[in-house]
Amino acid sequence: MRQSASSVLRVAVSGAAGRMGRAVVRAVAGQPDLRLVAAFGHARALGEDAGEVAGVGPLGVPIRPAEEIERLVADVLVDFAAGEATLTNALRAVRRGVRPVVGGTGYDPAALGILERACGEEGVGGVVAPNFALGAALMMRFAGLAARYFPHVEILELHHDRKKDAPSGTALRTAQLIASARSALPERAVQEAETVPGARGGVWEGVRVHSVRLPGLVAHQEVIFGGPGQVLRIRHDAVSEEAYFPGILLAVRRVMELDRLVVGLETLLALEG
Repeated sequence: MRQSASSVLRVAVSGAAGRMGRAVVRAVAGQPDLRLVAAFGHARALGEDAGEVAGVGPLGVPIRPAEEIERLVADVLVDFAAGEATLTNALRAVRRGVRPVVGGTGYDPAALGILERACGEEGVGGVVAPNFALGAALMMRFAGLAARYFPHVEILELHHDRKKDAPSGTALRTAQLIASARSALPERAVQEAETVPGARGGVWEGVRVHSVRLPGLVAHQEVIFGGPGQVLRIRHDAVSEEAYFPGILLAVRRVMELDRLVVGLETLLALEG
């Protein structure tokens, strides 16, 4: 599949009827160098105009079943479908020469490996990220840097009460970056004893993670580092879907320059220098 001859990128959106999918449609519709050419989504929305579902008016692009990605003609597929379906859709896109930009969390490393190999075989770039907010990506990069000097760290992530998974994918990715940055696990000051099981949160990659789910919250994370006589806090707050627009648009444009799979928006930012 060859890139469109014009300077306008042809973008398809999977999960177009969901909260984030609708946000992507709105973001793409407002860009002169991007054109929505296809939309895929849940059965309840099939046949509906993706623009009307997203609240930007008719775009002439009906929502179709995900199976039709196997016949997709586009430059980029932005996928915010639920669960493992995103990686299935991404593989379908790669086999068509379409570059996937996937928003999702908790993927099995083996499944990511399959997608990575497929991108390499086809010479097609791809991006998989748990969070497309630029501020969140910078928070993760800064946390990795700080972990080299502050090995004592815990993560507090807070989300709306409709979020099903805990911890968030952003928290897990942050913990991975911290673990890879610090040279060794810090020693405990005391042998802890939880009066209430789980009171100290969960542990991922040697980092304690605490999850809060409450109505009124959107998406928030604080990484708290402790050292002798000082505390360092790195926090990001997303208060609406618009927080993700710049990162999604950056990934859509940047993926055209890649020939491999990149995991994490913070990695993509690092490639930009």
